[in-house]
Amino acid sequence: MVVDFSARMRRILGAVVEDYIDTAEPVGSKLVANKLGLNLSPATIRSIMSDLEELGLLFQPHTSAGRVPTEKGLRFYVDYLLDIHELNEGERDVIRSRYLGYQIEAEDLFRETSRILSSSSHHLGVVWAPKMSLMVLQHIEFIKLKRRWVMAILVSPTGLVYHRVVEVEEDFSQSELDHLSGQVNSFLTGLTLQQAREKLIDQMRDEKSVYDRLFDQAVRLVQTALAVNDETDVFIEGRTNIIHDPEFGNISIMTDLFRAFEEKATLVKLLDRCIKPDGIRISIGSESEVQEMETCSLVTSTYSYKGEVLGALGVVGLRRMNYSKVIPLVDYTAKLLTEILDET
Repeated sequence: MVVDFSARMRRILGAVVEDYIDTAEPVGSKLVANKLGLNLSPATIRSIMSDLEELGLLFQPHTSAGRVPTEKGLRFYVDYLLDIHELNEGERDVIRSRYLGYQIEAEDLFRETSRILSSSSHHLGVVWAPKMSLMVLQHIEFIKLKRRWVMAILVSPTGLVYHRVVEVEEDFSQSELDHLSGQVNSFLTGLTLQQAREKLIDQMRDEKSVYDRLFDQAVRLVQTALAVNDETDVFIEGRTNIIHDPEFGNISIMTDLFRAFEEKATLVKLLDRCIKPDGIRISIGSESEVQEMETCSLVTSTYSYKGEVLGALGVVGLRRMNYSKVIPLVDYTAKLLTEILDET
């Protein structure tokens, strides 16, 4: 990427990008001249815009049209020209207030985070929840719901609560379930789901006489309740935010985008790219390496617990999204979610 061209070229490129972000229309030389107030004729500005086109930063959709930024032009703008302002106190307070009541239930917490990102950005809000296979247990409880139905309540050190409803072939009494809960809780501290599952089953086999007829069912209950799930849960909100954008006038483009978010392989690929490196990451168009997302940009950040990265969150929107607004939104939300997890 060329970074040493003139200040005039930078200002004109910035003006084109910012107007295109606002209007989705090609930007002409007269508009740039009026916006910048430069003592330059439209002809001079057109010449500079032509130079920017030769550098691959702008392109002209039609001979008589103005210019629009290329993917390379947007990347240059984000890296070198973008003026980012932190969220003001009122904006931060609004986001923080949305989290009241969501400090416990994991699903509610992550879904509300995706809603916050969506409503604040007017794009898609996305949260990649922690993989269950990475979850460390702090407490588990088995609750009898009704005949042959048991709820397993799993609590992580972050304070997040996960529920699993398990069907068993033979009925358990609550006292038997309490015994199972006590056995798991006696040694689960610091163990992952997989480790706790294997250790408990081994211990239950050594004490088979305690269970007698319910032993096999108890093993199945524990195996199901503590089953390791390597799939990443993804919470997406705001699909209706983008349907009116001109870039999605072609229904097949929108369909391909949503299909990409339903494919586990795509989601895992995106998650891996978002988590490495830690912190804010901006992928513009083809940089996401997902063909269906080439019309979009992805701004993400990681969130953590006690310094360990748990997952990622972000905003998916048009390549011409308002980066100066979206970047601090994603950054603040990730830091706030980390704060909430650390305090639980």
